Amino acid sequence: RNKHHLNFQHQTDHLLTTVSTEAMVYSVIRNLQKSLKYRGGWKGLLEHMYTNGDYPFKFGTFMGSDAAGNRYYENRVDYTFGQHRWVEPGDIHNWDSSSVSPEWQGWMTSTFDEPPCAEEEYIAGKTEKVDQMCESNAPDKSNVGLQGNLWNFHNLHNQTQVRSRGYGIGNPIVGLPPGAKDGYYTQPGSPYNDASIRPLEFVGALDADGGRKYKSEKWAERLRTASEKKSIESEKETSIQEIFGAVPGRKGARGGTTLGK
Repeated sequence: RNKHHLNFQHQTDHLLTTVSTEAMVYSVIRNLQKSLKYRGGWKGLLEHMYTNGDYPFKFGTFMGSDAAGNRYYENRVDYTFGQHRWVEPGDIHNWDSSSVSPEWQGWMTSTFDEPPCAEEEYIAGKTEKVDQMCESNAPDKSNVGLQGNLWNFHNLHNQTQVRSRGYGIGNPIVGLPPGAKDGYYTQPGSPYNDASIRPLEFVGALDADGGRKYKSEKWAERLRTASEKKSIESEKETSIQEIFGAVPGRKGARGGTTLGK
């Protein structure tokens, strides 16, 4: 009886494993078919795998797009909170998280309930409950949701990306031409801030023809040759002897120069 029971249990486990494997393979095939239809063919599917790398492939409702061509989706049924909203980049080769515009970033992080494409209708419904306290000639009913125009460089909202990859060579990734100024903010006092850079001013030159210019005495000391430095030291010694009336060749008791009367 025990042997028969063990054989039956083994057959049952094998059958369940087989059914589970077949169901998994079937679900993968059906998921692949659905993904091909949803993405418009192999090109769209492979592009989605290359950019998002999600498997099983994510499906959701298209909520809108921005000026950069980024597409935004939502699925509150199949995915947990925090994963129910995502973006598919418009430029898959130069994608950066800063390419997401601020209004869509707020929607993706659930800061906003409505996507930017529906915010006007949403704000209009909310401002209906705002009582007008007095007569006003302002063009806007309220300041809820009011914002100025946002300008960005090549759809990069974080301007720290707009910088040269080397001195004067530009950055082809973000479209910064050679010789153009970096677009990121620099604080006052920074050596990269134009307002804090002092112009180079020379105070003299070591050569008669204007060569070897210097802006400080310390700079001039570095430019002088060994013979020039020796000549200057000799002139200093001669000047000291003339000032104090020193007698050449005469030494004091401690080896110092004896000054004349």
